[in-house]
Amino acid sequence: MNLIMKRLISILAASALLWGAGSASAALYPENPEPLAPEAFIELPLGAVKPDGWLRSQLQAQARGLTGHLDEFWESLFSSAWKGLDGEAWERGPYYLDGLIPLAYLLDDQRLISKAQPYIEYMLMTRQNTGWFGPVQNKDRWPLAVAMKGLTQYYEATEDARVLELLKSYFQYIVDSPPDWPDNQWRGVRAMETCLTAHWMYRRTADPLYLKAAQSIMDNCFKWEDWFRNFAYTDEDTTRWRSPLSTPEEAKSVRYTLQSHGVNIAMALKYPGLKFQQTGEERFRESFTLGLDSLDRYHGQVAGRFSCDEHLAGTNPTQGTELCAVVEMMHSLEKLISIWGTPSLADRLEALAYNALPGTVTPDFWAHQYDQQANQVLCTDDRRQWSNNSDTSNIYGLEPHFGCCTANMHQGWPKFVASMWMATRDNGLAAVALGPNTVSALVGEAGTKINIIQETEYPFDGKITFTIASQESAEFPLYIRIPGWANGAKLVVGKKEQVEAPAGSFACIDREWQSGDKVTLTLPMEIRGERRYHNSIAIHRGPLVFSLEVGQYATRIKSHSDVYPDASDWEFRPASDWNYALLLNPEKLNKAFKVRTSRVSAYPFALAAPPVTLSVKACQLDDWEMEYNSAGDLPMSPINPKGLKTQTVRLVPYGSTQLRITEFPLAEKK
Repeated sequence: MNLIMKRLISILAASALLWGAGSASAALYPENPEPLAPEAFIELPLGAVKPDGWLRSQLQAQARGLTGHLDEFWESLFSSAWKGLDGEAWERGPYYLDGLIPLAYLLDDQRLISKAQPYIEYMLMTRQNTGWFGPVQNKDRWPLAVAMKGLTQYYEATEDARVLELLKSYFQYIVDSPPDWPDNQWRGVRAMETCLTAHWMYRRTADPLYLKAAQSIMDNCFKWEDWFRNFAYTDEDTTRWRSPLSTPEEAKSVRYTLQSHGVNIAMALKYPGLKFQQTGEERFRESFTLGLDSLDRYHGQVAGRFSCDEHLAGTNPTQGTELCAVVEMMHSLEKLISIWGTPSLADRLEALAYNALPGTVTPDFWAHQYDQQANQVLCTDDRRQWSNNSDTSNIYGLEPHFGCCTANMHQGWPKFVASMWMATRDNGLAAVALGPNTVSALVGEAGTKINIIQETEYPFDGKITFTIASQESAEFPLYIRIPGWANGAKLVVGKKEQVEAPAGSFACIDREWQSGDKVTLTLPMEIRGERRYHNSIAIHRGPLVFSLEVGQYATRIKSHSDVYPDASDWEFRPASDWNYALLLNPEKLNKAFKVRTSRVSAYPFALAAPPVTLSVKACQLDDWEMEYNSAGDLPMSPINPKGLKTQTVRLVPYGSTQLRITEFPLAEKK
């Protein structure tokens, strides 16, 4: 019996025991009541989507790694005041909880659920008459915004009514208290994280208290939509004033503020969407589009991220991006996809999830970087041209540079999985992000309970099969996102019925579905080139970005736990050459590369067993050397290959690497 049949039988058996008979109301899931603008897609409750295949292995690796053990030895969590102890009382406990809760319930992992419970019980226990909650040492609203994100996910998984009581009390406090959202404080520039929970509560209660609280916040915090419209950080020549040769006067001219801070910007990307939701005004959508375009133009990095090491840092591929910014940008995109339903935002979400996220964490999830680089040829504590981060920022370890990412990185994979499917306003379902999973949801006018199994090795392979599993037939529309790069995608119902599947759209199949019905999506996984810094080229296949495989040797430089030896800091140094230009004709990319595929291992992004590799001719550039402990400035392309030594090199997925070249000089082959 094959895997898909086993899964069908187990789901149908569980359905017979748990679901029973009955129908649902017209609104199958909490939607935006008026006056909130209707959302394009409706977020499903935590647990509706469960990971399968390699994606489940990825989350299990996270559970075996730092997420599953960090609180046992890291002082910031071991004695956290958010558990009623006398330790750190600001953001680290809530950050950790915001990733631990979804991971625990997606895996149905009782050990992780038990780890989260002390934080939950302490927050519920500490509700004051004023509505404030949490450690008495904390007087700042910012960590409460993060704590509420964890609490809403906990409620979705458990329906613990105490959560709603606590949140109502806190929003009454917001309404009753003077605004306290100063532009020069974290709680001010991140104030609208609290609006996420206000809208979440309004969807469930229609109580105007929550819109009043959200409006008060929006009226009195930093106006990010104006910042996006009037983008000021347009200086691309950023390396000059970060160079060790810069004068003190040059350094003083740099405008470092909370508004140039990368993580703040990653969070703020969702804020025009929240204001659109509150007001229905299209100008906020335009503000977001202008802001994202400016970030891409002046600070864009390969795989959908922007540079921020710690602040906006230009387009040079040796500039870094903070891990917190990656997971927060993912979360912002997940929210914006729900609000606007824009397919290209889901393309970018996959680019971050399948490249930037694994590219800055070790495959076993025991170590991470603070800053990742697209062209990263040395991970040590040597001086680099960061905007203002420390020398330890790109080593792999427990707490490189600063512990915010140590606490905050855990939300990336679980929230991505939870957002892979969303409900639609016509009682259907939308496959927003592609990958192996199973969704269990209500559909159709009668609220029929169904499962859809998405069987695939995507993003490593382009074939995806959707299989319906249900106790009864159901009529509903099924929307499947066709990536913007997937020209020529084929979508087939059953064995013969072809459905139009234009790239960059949600293809819709509206019909009566029977249990066992299948839909097959075949995506063309052709090689694509993207021209980048100094006219270099980056190589894509499907949603994956590919990097040069650089030989490496790792050195443990510090251990943090006698019980868990993998909780260590590591430096990586190159054991092979990295200074290559790709020798190819950019108009005939698919002829230049040889593709090899293999099964995905238990550690999907392990360099030892990459599921996809590309072989290509390259020329070594002897005069391209390290500068300031990073790859030197990219030579301007095209490169004349005459007289250069040529050999075949191997490219692997960006997420499988610690050392890499990702933006290559191009030696054009006519």
